[in-house]
Amino acid sequence: MRVLVDVNVCLDVPFRRAPFAEASSTIWSLAEEGRIEGLVPAHGVTTVHDLLSATVDAATARRFVADLMKVFEVASVDRSVLQRALGLGMPDFEDAVCAAAAEASGCDLVVTRNSKDFGHSPVTAVDPITALALVEGSGSAGVSERAAGYRGRRRPRVARTRRGRTEAGAR
Repeated sequence: MRVLVDVNVCLDVPFRRAPFAEASSTIWSLAEEGRIEGLVPAHGVTTVHDLLSATVDAATARRFVADLMKVFEVASVDRSVLQRALGLGMPDFEDAVCAAAAEASGCDLVVTRNSKDFGHSPVTAVDPITALALVEGSGSAGVSERAAGYRGRRRPRVARTRRGRTEAGAR
């Protein structure tokens, strides 16, 4: 199965965002193990870097992006993808670009935290938990060592939530 992973799912791993952190880490693991073909949209790589740099630090952002690119292929975002995105009629242009990049890359699914916004997507969009159910049935895989490294003990504090702090970190 070939899946495009949206930025919000990529960020679930370092930020440990509930309730999807475990499922998002497992998606990462499946891609790392070659059990799925994982892609990230080209524009998403810079977005992930920018958000991590702003909340953690540039060194952590670079390490995370380097690991991301070791595991996931990069779905091209060129003129034709952008033109296709404009024609999809989706309310959020960034989501439309993800959908168009997934289509151009021959993806079976878009894995995103906001699948309801992908109503006009040419590629089915599902949340990480649903993606795991589709990929593995009712079972789940273990969290990869690389993904788990971003949930390890050397995490700087980055953001407050209702339940305390959300953490992100580097290996």
